[in-house]
Amino acid sequence: MIKASGLARTFRTRGRTVEAVRGVDLSVEAGELVGFLGPNGAGKTTTLRMLTTLIEPTAGEATVAGCDLRKDPLGVRKRIGYVAQGGGTTPELKVIEEMVLQARFYGLTKADGMRRSVELMKRLDIADLDDRIIKTLSGGQRRRLDVALGLVHDPRLVFLDEPSTGLDPQSRANLWDHIRSLRDEHDTTVFLTTHYLDEADALCDRILVIDNGRIVAVGSPDELKSRVSGDEIRVEVPAGDLAKAAELAEQLAGANEITAAETTVRFRVPRGDAAVPELLRAMDAQGIPMESIQVHRPTLDDVFLTMTGRSLRDAEQETEAEQAPQGKEPASVA
Repeated sequence: MIKASGLARTFRTRGRTVEAVRGVDLSVEAGELVGFLGPNGAGKTTTLRMLTTLIEPTAGEATVAGCDLRKDPLGVRKRIGYVAQGGGTTPELKVIEEMVLQARFYGLTKADGMRRSVELMKRLDIADLDDRIIKTLSGGQRRRLDVALGLVHDPRLVFLDEPSTGLDPQSRANLWDHIRSLRDEHDTTVFLTTHYLDEADALCDRILVIDNGRIVAVGSPDELKSRVSGDEIRVEVPAGDLAKAAELAEQLAGANEITAAETTVRFRVPRGDAAVPELLRAMDAQGIPMESIQVHRPTLDDVFLTMTGRSLRDAEQETEAEQAPQGKEPASVA
């Protein structure tokens, strides 16, 4: 569904050259739900804008939804849905008016646009909002409308840019269910960008990690987390037993990165669930009382720290290239 090779984008700003994307190779198969993650300024937004024809690549080639990105950008636009981070609805219109208008942009007749709009609003639980003015909708309702607008022409590939940003937990969970249904019930390929690690973990079949303009990791959430060197175990014991507890930790199969300070022994093992019972039996045999024990499974944030040296949650300033003015983005690419 998406195949990119050597995709690059260079900006010229304030007398200097910014390499926002430095040769991205990626592929997305039909029916996949793929997450595209990266710290601020990593090139994520620029790559998304290239794949959706909003900006032209400086170098490289790509095929999106069966069309050549350079030679047939109009064909790409006809075959994809794009839901921008900030949306693109007209606040003063009614929901049904906006839906039908978007359908007409894609060449549907008024009757077909109405039929398709009613179908989508029902699917996304906004059917009872058809006569509501858009500016009166809640954040969750408006986001579901954004998704409906991106699907009105029945694309087989949809790009979702930070779809749940700013939503409350209940609205996020509701939107997640709808995103899953795109893949599971309607066989829609979904390319999702997000800063929420739990969102990527819960939704995505595969994750692409971009940093410094290049793809640095590809895999399922579990595959990526397995690249971090095992589970971390933290055991608190009386200070007088610290050295003995550390020695017992060293005897565990695969134990590494062992540290002992004050009353805490920390180390990593391939599987914490298997190591903890063995450690507790050994401590009990030695008469070492345990005050507490914690097992920390690797998270996607640990993956980012390992692969990029920084957390996805870092509050960094985006690069000037990522902040380049683009104007108001549409709810989908018409």
